[in-house]
Amino acid sequence: MDTFKQSLANRMRANFPFICISTWEEKRAFDTIVRIARDRLLVGTERYVYEWSLLAASGDYERCAGDCSKDLLNYLNYIKDFQWPAVFVIYDIQAFFNSNKVDYEVIRRLKEAQLKLKRAKEPINIIFLSSTVTFPRELEKDISFIDFQLPAANEIGQLLERTIRANDERTGTETFLAAEDKDRLVQAALGLTLDEAENAFALAMVRDGLGNDGVDLILEEKKQMIKRSNLLEYIGGGLKLDEVGGLDNLKLWLSKRSNSWTEQAHAYGISAPKGVLLTGVPGCGKSLIAKAVSSLWKLPLLRLDVGKLFGMWIGTYESNMRSAIQMAEAIAPCVLWIDEIEKGFRGVGSSGDSGTASRVFGTFLTWMQEKTKMVFVIATANDISGLPPELMRKGRFDEIFFVDLPNREERAQILRLHLKKRLTDPYVSQHFKMTDEDIRTMADRTEGFSGAELEQAVLSGFFEAFAHRRPVYLYDFMAAIRATVPLSVTQSEQIAALREWAAVRAIPAIGAGKSAEKAAGLSS
Repeated sequence: MDTFKQSLANRMRANFPFICISTWEEKRAFDTIVRIARDRLLVGTERYVYEWSLLAASGDYERCAGDCSKDLLNYLNYIKDFQWPAVFVIYDIQAFFNSNKVDYEVIRRLKEAQLKLKRAKEPINIIFLSSTVTFPRELEKDISFIDFQLPAANEIGQLLERTIRANDERTGTETFLAAEDKDRLVQAALGLTLDEAENAFALAMVRDGLGNDGVDLILEEKKQMIKRSNLLEYIGGGLKLDEVGGLDNLKLWLSKRSNSWTEQAHAYGISAPKGVLLTGVPGCGKSLIAKAVSSLWKLPLLRLDVGKLFGMWIGTYESNMRSAIQMAEAIAPCVLWIDEIEKGFRGVGSSGDSGTASRVFGTFLTWMQEKTKMVFVIATANDISGLPPELMRKGRFDEIFFVDLPNREERAQILRLHLKKRLTDPYVSQHFKMTDEDIRTMADRTEGFSGAELEQAVLSGFFEAFAHRRPVYLYDFMAAIRATVPLSVTQSEQIAALREWAAVRAIPAIGAGKSAEKAAGLSS
């Protein structure tokens, strides 16, 4: 039995007065509620199911039940005095609790109903169905939240079969798809609602009859879904791992874990990696690695801005975190990048924390500890002092890597990459040959520079030459280097503190040889 059905059935049996289900799929969720409420093995006592919305109650699953008033206050009174086992599904509850007005009469009537329903002889549950859960603080402790899971592979497969049959009947054609092609389409559609999947399948059939472009069209629909959610950002790939200079330990660790989430790896006894926390000096490649691992592993990259999850109403933040996690798991296998994670969880558990941030932080920690889907989390942090200690405990992340300023060899790699990327004009490259000696000279003069500062020095040299409409020369770059005051000078105390912290708590991301083998988990 799936998690949602068991979770809802348990709450019904336990006689929870208020249950809130967060979903965009009202019809599918309602049909599932009816099946659960009618199953005595699940809920013990069979219950009739009634509905209410702003357009008036539609009544029992077969017929209208008693008071069909449009007035929610009267309807709650009707529920409070109901004498038979029932489930009341209420839509549009968010209309009474929004940023402009809170209906305190509805709050009071709900609290009265809660007390009455808990003492009722027959089990009665009120289920709120909403895509945006925004309950005021007064109801925070009274409502149990459940996420309605997105369609499973078997549901998507049945939808695909129905879509194909409907199209064949309409067009008088016969569509043939091999079993492996159907499986690819179903896997690509996981993470979509049934309506979104149906639209994607229909569009693919119109375009090429679910042929070679079908999967690409469905993946494009996934990108649109993520954009519409405003919780996650779909980041395009393209950056290769060898286009990131330095960080050899971290690169080796990531390379050794390619395809570790496949069935073949599972059969070998390997479990998929959970994630890594990258902390260290700003501007040294932490964000670039997140983009590069997506290309290395050929997995979609999602970016989560924890700050966006905050909402002014109780329940919004929690709901957003659950929705973001659910969406990431639905698209798995994938890479989830949480940039500057300390900004989202700073101050958790402090005296100024009302409790909401702590609960959401707890939700995130529990998910990191127990998740079974292949969602590889890359979290980056510049200020480790703002991170709660629970986040860095073993079991949350596979490893914590410290990204320090690049050494001489790594500076040479980074400079070479940035010069090569920009020396595309034949006239310019004819005059500046980018010799090994030039690279060594620049690397020697840039001790203490971060990767971002090295890139800016190269870019400044090109700007200087372009302003005079002439080829670029070595002295343009050297002048830019001399004019730069690196972060290692302006924030030397902070960097020293970071290094002291990382010396006993993290693995260095830079270096090679034995250090790389240690980072890959090969040494004792």
